[in-house]
Amino acid sequence: MYSLLFEILIEILGILFLLYSFFIIVSYLIMTVLSALEMRDHLRKNKFADYLDVVTSPVSPSISIIAPAYNEGLNIVQNAKSLMTLHYSKFEVIIVNDGSKDDSVEKMIESFDLVKTDFAFNPSIDCKPIRAIYKSTNRSFSKLTFVDKENGGKADALNAGINVSTMDVIACIDVDCILSSGSLTRMVRPFMEETNRKVIAVGGVIGVANNCEVKDGTVTDYRVPDSLLGKFQVIEYFRSFLMGRMAWTRINGLMLISGAFGFFNREIVLKVGGYFPQTVGEDMELIVRMRRYMEEEKVPYKVGFVPDPLCWTEVPESEEILSRQRNRWMRGTIETLQLHKKIGMNPKYGILGMISFPFWSIYEKNAPIMETIGVIYTLAMIITGDFSAIYLVALFVLIYFFSVLISSFSILYEQMAYNNYKNKKDLRSLLKIVLLEPFIIHPRVVWWGLKGHWDFLKGKGGWGIMIRSGFKKAVDKQEVGVTQN
Repeated sequence: MYSLLFEILIEILGILFLLYSFFIIVSYLIMTVLSALEMRDHLRKNKFADYLDVVTSPVSPSISIIAPAYNEGLNIVQNAKSLMTLHYSKFEVIIVNDGSKDDSVEKMIESFDLVKTDFAFNPSIDCKPIRAIYKSTNRSFSKLTFVDKENGGKADALNAGINVSTMDVIACIDVDCILSSGSLTRMVRPFMEETNRKVIAVGGVIGVANNCEVKDGTVTDYRVPDSLLGKFQVIEYFRSFLMGRMAWTRINGLMLISGAFGFFNREIVLKVGGYFPQTVGEDMELIVRMRRYMEEEKVPYKVGFVPDPLCWTEVPESEEILSRQRNRWMRGTIETLQLHKKIGMNPKYGILGMISFPFWSIYEKNAPIMETIGVIYTLAMIITGDFSAIYLVALFVLIYFFSVLISSFSILYEQMAYNNYKNKKDLRSLLKIVLLEPFIIHPRVVWWGLKGHWDFLKGKGGWGIMIRSGFKKAVDKQEVGVTQN
């Protein structure tokens, strides 16, 4: 009796793994086609776009750039200067010091001639107390507002910045990011183009700045990182932004805009109550809550995405720090899906409820668990001598070649559209990582995802310590006598 039930269970598991793998392959094939169509349309439209019109147009939305900072003394002055040199007519820069324990405040005051001011604002969203608001006595820095507040985390700091902001669109970025000079004009264009739908948010591509040369707040020479984990993240970002998010944009199903670089309709953000500080996935949670609000209000809307490389950031190259980041991403995903579980398979929420939410629940949230069970199941079949294990091994081989194909396509997309990495040596090293990733790096990503599930069950919160080394400047090489090729 028990042996029969066990055999039936094994058969069911085998069928489930086959179906799961089949739907993964089909889903990513569809996403590859959708992203290719979206990229084609974007490149065609951009071919004739004149972004000078956006800068000079009287109907262009004004922008509040909000950059929360915690212990960012290493880069905070350089990046604040970079933000103030962006090409746009109506914008302000709000740096929010979230109770830093380093010399961030002193550096900002000294570098920008800041003084405390009686700045009137409406505290529409709850946040930790603001200690002081600074403005510069130097007219060259009139766009800069520096907010010093008690520590409350990134989401809380963003809420403080939203309260202080005065413009139509809020651009939430990481203070350590480097934006291209034309990033604002490209990111606000979707807000201006839609006539029948309200654009509530727009995301952009995040590039990996590790090992790139940075001069005067601009990436001057694009190179892939030296480390294995750094190169892996270059490919991962290609897949995520140039394929995944492009595909979701095609069907207006995007559920995530990177917290490092996202533009939001300020009116809608205020209506939904700003960021939710009780989650470590505040970027995803805000988008889902904004979309949920628009669906419930029955207002036509869109979440846009601009596939141009407009923002560059430093990614962790230490396994310890990268594991903390992926652990946090998994916990944030689980928290968001739990908070908004009402959406799942609910036709009231359209594509969000019937396609996006189920996909994230099955393939993003549960992928580490399913993959682990699948490997254990296959090993058990091999050990017991079950002949059906051959089919499962063949399935794993198929998935391996499919993953290599998808990653290769993502590199091809970048080369065809932007060609930032012109060194053939860099491209060869990326292709090597494509072949090695499923064996060397992916198992670690799965393990970090499993730990994220476990830490969520234990109720673990917080971001963990994220240490940055700072961007490389072009002058650094000249100072040590190293010449460029």
